Amino acid sequence: MSTGKKSNPFDLLATGIGAVTVTTLAAAGGWIVYSNLLIDHNLSLPEAIPADRQIFFSKTAGRLSYYVDRQTSGRPLVLIHSVNAAASAYEMRPLFDNYRFRRPVFALDLPGYGFSERSPRVYTSKFFEDAIMDLLVSQVGEPSDVVALSLGCEFVARAALNEPGLFHSLTFISPTGLGQRNNQTRSRWQASKQAGGQGNNARVYAVLSFPIWARALFDLIASRASIQYFLQKSFTGPIAPGFVDYDYLTAHQPGAENVPLYFISGRLFTPDISGRVYENLKMPVMVLYDRDGFTNFNQLPAVLEKNPLWKATRIKHTLGLPQFEKLAETVEAMDIFWRNQENTAHK
Repeated sequence: MSTGKKSNPFDLLATGIGAVTVTTLAAAGGWIVYSNLLIDHNLSLPEAIPADRQIFFSKTAGRLSYYVDRQTSGRPLVLIHSVNAAASAYEMRPLFDNYRFRRPVFALDLPGYGFSERSPRVYTSKFFEDAIMDLLVSQVGEPSDVVALSLGCEFVARAALNEPGLFHSLTFISPTGLGQRNNQTRSRWQASKQAGGQGNNARVYAVLSFPIWARALFDLIASRASIQYFLQKSFTGPIAPGFVDYDYLTAHQPGAENVPLYFISGRLFTPDISGRVYENLKMPVMVLYDRDGFTNFNQLPAVLEKNPLWKATRIKHTLGLPQFEKLAETVEAMDIFWRNQENTAHK
């Protein structure tokens, strides 16, 4: 029976918004409960590389893990992986396997990843820089050829600028920090870095890392479907076998969310690293690049012009992981780079 009262459209809108809000909060709460009670965050983690794995204690980063093969002599090769939701030394496995019978090879699990310590603490670019230097000083012990991937290149570059005697040469694979920040070319990670430069990154991190939902939020990012989606952006063809499985396992360890939440908030990037660091490096640098869904290389020509020690080789038809998609071409470019250094030194 009608009451004769007309419905107020604003009341209807408020009722609708309220219903959506309640539904959203209920779904979020349900996911938080599911994450805490039903997702295993301590899965069995196999070693990323079939090699001897060593542990040392860094004065900066605590317990750090690295893979090593010292069965041959020569200048050490040190491999540094990237930073993302599920990073580890697995990203450098093709290069480790290729060079292990030719020279001593080291592959570090950066702090917060793999078998290295993942404790909740303040993570900064300086923190990672110091951890890399601790590896070079205490475990490698002589100037090395260092190969780094993506954001790992920024950490290595900072270390090389401050302690050049630890480095013989640098190879940067799809390095961050070379993209121009403008409306036409900003990637989503560049947008995050720009926000960080404006002082917003601390606030973003505070929201992301709030204890009630931090792990549940990370579980969404580190789901198998999400890992598959983002990894596919780094491959022109099928994802390398085993990659998704290993990423899922390493992202489901105690403390696995700690570094990725700093990364997503933009707090691990170095503002203007191109002008402040890259252009001032005093050792040979090789950049291997093509296309990358998470960064661009628009500033690379300017750095090549300003620093004559920099060289670049384009590994065509790759999307940020040429060591998986074009291993032979990647190795050839690196070997030529190192051989040219030796030839120059003997002239």
